[in-house]
Amino acid sequence: MRLGAGVGDAFVHLHVASSFSLRYGASTPATLVARAKAWGQPALALTDRDGLYGAVRFAAACQEAGVLPILGVDLAVEPPDAPASRVGERAPAASARASPRTATPSRTPVRGGQVVDPRLPRVTVLARGGRLGLPAGLGWSRLCRLVTATHLRGERGTPVATAELLAAHARAEGGGPSPLVVLLGPGSDVGAAVARRRLDLAAAALARWRSVLPEDALALEVVCHGGPEGTPTSLGQAARMLGLARHTGVRVVLTGAVRHADPGDAAVVDVLDAARRLVPLHSRHVDRANQAGYLAPTPAMHATALDVVTAADPGISPGGAAAAEAARRLFAETMRLALECVQDPAGDLGIGSVHLPEPEVLGIGPAEDPQAVLAARCRGAVATRYPGRSDTELATVQTRLDEELAVIATLGYPTYFLTVAAVTDLIRDLGCRVAARGSGAGSLVNYLLGISGVDPIRYGLLMERFCSPLRAQLPDIDVDVESARRTEIYEQVLQRFGGERVTCVSMMDTYRVRHAIRDVGAALSLPPHEVDAMAKAFPHIAARNARAAIVDLPELRASGLGSARLDVFFELVERLDGLPRHVALHPCGVILSNSGLLDRTPVEASWLGFPMSQFDKDDVETLGLLKLDILGIRMQSAMAHAVAEVQRVDGSSVDLDDQAQVPLDDEATFRLIRTTHTLGCFQIESPGQRELVGKFGPRSFEDLVIDISLFRPGPVKSDMIVPFLSARNGWRRAHYIHPGLIPALQETEGVVVFHEQVLQIVAETTGVSLAYADEVRRALGSPDGQREIEAWWRPAARARGYVGAVAEQIWAVLKAFASFGFCKAHAAAFALPTYQSAWLKTHHPAAFLAGVLTHDPGMYPKRLILDDARSLGIAILGLDVNASTGQYRIERLAEADRVPHQGAHPDLPDASGYGIRLSLADVKGISGAEVAAIEAGAPYAGLADFVARAQVSVPVTERLILAGGFDSVYGIEPLPTAAGFAPRRPASAPASAPASRDVPTVRLGRRGQVTRRDLLVHLADLDRWSRSVRSPRGRSISGGIKAWGKATDGRGSPWSDPVPRTDVAVLASAQSQAARPVRPAALQPSQLLLDLGDTPTLTRGNGLPELTGPERVRAELDILGLDASAHVVDFYAPLLEALGTTRAFDLLDTRTTRVVWVAGVKVATQTPPVRSGRRVVFLTVDDGTGPADATFFEDVQGPYAATIFHSWLLLVRGQVRRTGPRGVSILASGAWELGELWEAWRRGGLDAVQEALERADAMAQERAEAVGRSSRDGVGGPNGRPVLVHASGFRQSPYADVRPAGEGVKAPRKLWHASPGSAGH
Repeated sequence: MRLGAGVGDAFVHLHVASSFSLRYGASTPATLVARAKAWGQPALALTDRDGLYGAVRFAAACQEAGVLPILGVDLAVEPPDAPASRVGERAPAASARASPRTATPSRTPVRGGQVVDPRLPRVTVLARGGRLGLPAGLGWSRLCRLVTATHLRGERGTPVATAELLAAHARAEGGGPSPLVVLLGPGSDVGAAVARRRLDLAAAALARWRSVLPEDALALEVVCHGGPEGTPTSLGQAARMLGLARHTGVRVVLTGAVRHADPGDAAVVDVLDAARRLVPLHSRHVDRANQAGYLAPTPAMHATALDVVTAADPGISPGGAAAAEAARRLFAETMRLALECVQDPAGDLGIGSVHLPEPEVLGIGPAEDPQAVLAARCRGAVATRYPGRSDTELATVQTRLDEELAVIATLGYPTYFLTVAAVTDLIRDLGCRVAARGSGAGSLVNYLLGISGVDPIRYGLLMERFCSPLRAQLPDIDVDVESARRTEIYEQVLQRFGGERVTCVSMMDTYRVRHAIRDVGAALSLPPHEVDAMAKAFPHIAARNARAAIVDLPELRASGLGSARLDVFFELVERLDGLPRHVALHPCGVILSNSGLLDRTPVEASWLGFPMSQFDKDDVETLGLLKLDILGIRMQSAMAHAVAEVQRVDGSSVDLDDQAQVPLDDEATFRLIRTTHTLGCFQIESPGQRELVGKFGPRSFEDLVIDISLFRPGPVKSDMIVPFLSARNGWRRAHYIHPGLIPALQETEGVVVFHEQVLQIVAETTGVSLAYADEVRRALGSPDGQREIEAWWRPAARARGYVGAVAEQIWAVLKAFASFGFCKAHAAAFALPTYQSAWLKTHHPAAFLAGVLTHDPGMYPKRLILDDARSLGIAILGLDVNASTGQYRIERLAEADRVPHQGAHPDLPDASGYGIRLSLADVKGISGAEVAAIEAGAPYAGLADFVARAQVSVPVTERLILAGGFDSVYGIEPLPTAAGFAPRRPASAPASAPASRDVPTVRLGRRGQVTRRDLLVHLADLDRWSRSVRSPRGRSISGGIKAWGKATDGRGSPWSDPVPRTDVAVLASAQSQAARPVRPAALQPSQLLLDLGDTPTLTRGNGLPELTGPERVRAELDILGLDASAHVVDFYAPLLEALGTTRAFDLLDTRTTRVVWVAGVKVATQTPPVRSGRRVVFLTVDDGTGPADATFFEDVQGPYAATIFHSWLLLVRGQVRRTGPRGVSILASGAWELGELWEAWRRGGLDAVQEALERADAMAQERAEAVGRSSRDGVGGPNGRPVLVHASGFRQSPYADVRPAGEGVKAPRKLWHASPGSAGH
């Protein structure tokens, strides 16, 4: 490229931070690339701070825009006078955090400041490309390894390089050019010395760099933003840097130190600076001096160059030929370096190639063909997977296998399948449950390798939906494992394949509305409690919708957040939308590659100490890396726990994957499913699913596959559920659009439900292969793709006889399923654990519910699961320090202790012979170490024995006492039922039937009898005594206990030999921030203590009153998060009976359209997407007889939304809606806070309650109308509401849920579960 003179000379920005410079850059890589293209700049660099997080997306954006990509990184560098630390060793905390500006410790700012951001010297490092003869990818490889080494050498989260580390990675191979170039700019130690006008120190610092770096690996960076003199980017600073370069003969380039694409983004940069440093907005806390840190056009940069060269040489006349020539030379040198550093996305980064583990890693010898090994293993498994099949059936299997193996051979993917099989074999050898999910279940090869447990031939699954020769990307196999053992599996995979081939995937946590409110509020110095209240008021929505949500959502309209004084605040909140703010470990992604993995991706340590790529799941797929999703599924852990409990208590061994033991056609299981009593069951426990199951009435495994697929946006958008159910229930005949489509649609009564049916329809109507039909389906996912496909499909369909109204109907179905169809293979993979969980609930209900309570896999809180257990006759056994463990465990009950079971339905199991013991792990504030210590020391003779040997902290011991953990030790019995508070029982139960639970009343302590209050007094005495006398372990009991043993990486066990791993894995584990491991109770010694007679003794019968019933329940809710001794609603029984409320159990017998009142404790709220694009709220309440589901449509939310989201005890009014034999819900028309009504009841009885209802109703209506009148008009959708319109035409509210309530790796501790679209407290 030839550079001419003058303003038209090309310019390339070599120092650019994107939004992937976390809380520093304000523009996405794509935006920056688009701006560079608009300015006519031929190339652009991306040099994000501390990492290469946005590099792959940047390279892809450059390819699309025709801009040459340059890649680098902006790194902090340890000052030369800092304590030395060898590469690979953990740097002392002080050296990583010390300020280079002062030798004496500075005061710590209140909210962070310099301690949070030490402002160490920084340099920019660019990777050279192949234009100087470097081997392909060498510069990128060195850059990746430099970033990895920098992150793993010190403390996690504070990456600091050294000059020696930079030199080691910049060193040339065989005398060639250096693969890296280091730019020393105003933020470097050289620049800092120049800023202080100490040119002698600057020259000395530059000499140090020149002594360690190769000669061609160093350049000075001139930056001029025109700020005030004395700032790092002032004109004088830039001139002095240019003069230093000329004086020393060091290469010099001009950069813009870009942080945002447009000048108007400067305010966002200020907020990010304040958020990063945890300081309020102030001129002394922000880096910019003006708005000049944007991606400037070439003429502006040329003017800057003229200013700098003129200021650097007073003898040059401004605007003269000499100045122009000097500026041209500066431009030319910048361009030369830019061209040296251009990266080839394919040749350097490896985009477009596939990088799989070497065959020898899988045990395949040099002389063996991986394809032959794969084929042999699959053929050998046919007899095991298909025993006793006829020759015809086996021939069908062999034909399908040959076809799939041919596709795999064509794509060159045998190593991929063998690698995934090796991982699943490894997991299974650990004794851990494992199951495939996703389209991979459609592959016979996966079934024969043991990756999937679903037979694709039996259930009509298609390989083409998963993998085809027309798809230029690796297929995707997801593996579900027990969530409780996920990190153990990661550790074993690391050990099996080695740290040089394995790393985890990262993900970017981006700004959504709550994060943005907190950071903007802190930056603007708003009171923390106000910021907290504002953030919690919003649902989990995009920050860009903040002001629209205030207008659209009634619970926010009434909050006063629409005040004009908050306009600037919410404008800044919306401008933060989508910017990355934190990098975290992806919940399931693991990369497996060859030994060159670390040459293609930089790695840092995750919080748990696992090596983690700086690229997200989409980036690693772009790079051609094998990403295996190992998902930790809490339901898998719950089922494993249930199986273990059955073995422990009953001595029966259950293998859920053995269809001889657990056949997929068990009628009792399907009878239970049809009762809709499916709380805790995988995929079919939500309100909408329970309603659908009640309408559908599944009778086979295939029905479960259909049910799971029907409950998706595609069938909802296409209005396919009603026609399917009508045909299925015999209310009308199945309708087929065309006879030629009957084979594809017969199993679903003429209704399109699956992706696979879309493929079959496309293949039938156009004559193309299924593989090509899948490419058509994928293209339908965008509006442009739909137009192209329609133009192709209509003539092709016409040629095969599909014309007129038939063609229009078929196209409407295809278009509707463009974005939201569901893969049948995925549904079948989901259906397997769905069925297995239902089978366990049918045949081992106590063990199953114990597993659900231990691992909390569903969308409902534990208190509702306890109610479900009681309805099956299972006794709930209280907390007991001598019997409870860290898990919910089942116990067989003696015959005398059993309660006669009054089943709610004859198809439900009777589990009255079992009880479930509450878990110690649910005690508020208890640590895993304390749980293990309690287990190890049991049994205890009394509180003093417990205090002396368990060494649990006083607050936790107090909670154990209040929650009843010592009741059995001291014979404290449940209190008798109080008159007037008789618990409600199902109407079908006889009057003599025992109550579902006893409701305690007030009872005073008697002489000689111990109460919980006595134990609290005794604990205080023991604590005072232990403080005055040195305890056997050398401290007061109030100190609690700490985790046993030495600190480890958070994953390994300290009592076993550490697993040898490669350097990267070891360095990452050394940075683990996880808690120290807990020594299992079985490995902890426990020794009885010698009583010397000086321990305080318990004085029996002080006369202190026992806790009342409400006090006990309140303590349980606060300490355990559940009400075990009595249901909260039971205490409101007189009021509810007077109001004539209908119990949840009785709703099924209530006629449709009848107006009913239901009351209960809120257990879940959801805002699912619906066809209209409006917001609908699903509310589930529990009254002790079961859950009741109420639906609030948008027209009734206004007055009641705040009550729905912000209250716990609710009274709901609505019409009963019957939708099938077992399907029932409530079309709600109002909601009230039950506590307020109770106060009115106590003051004036039923009349006062009716008056309170009317008053609250009138106030709510008036408030809603007043706020509605003052709301601003439309913002984009019908009636002014914003609506998201997908490619298929599906309209979705921006406030709808993106995932179900309660879903995630970690279970929440809440009294109710709120989905992401639900407003906060």
